[in-house]
Amino acid sequence: MAKNKFTDDGGPSQRQLRVGELIRRTLSDVLNRGDIHDPDLNRLSITVGEVRTSPDLKIATAYVLPLGGKGQDDVIALLARNKGELRRAISKKLTLKFSPDLRFRIDETFDQMDETRRLFSQADVQRDLKD
Repeated sequence: MAKNKFTDDGGPSQRQLRVGELIRRTLSDVLNRGDIHDPDLNRLSITVGEVRTSPDLKIATAYVLPLGGKGQDDVIALLARNKGELRRAISKKLTLKFSPDLRFRIDETFDQMDETRRLFSQADVQRDLKD
């Protein structure tokens, strides 16, 4: 099997997962410390939930959510506006051959977890779980 290809089950390779997690931690640290020279972005508290990379590691999609979940479109616009500076900050901290192009999306897993909790709290589902 080729090194950077998807695994047989269609999921990401170990290398993609490892690099995605390194980028997530670095991006989270950069945003937390306010290393970016944009006061609008530094004012916000942003959670980086996950980073997925393409098989060739040249594109990294960061799934982010602002604290409280409000102003999601503004956060995506601010991150996109500062994409170059974020990319440089990540490349300084990581020892990758190429600095990946960053893309930002809203992390919707929190909404999915709320919906799952709501479903599990329904009386008929609780009755089925107890049997």
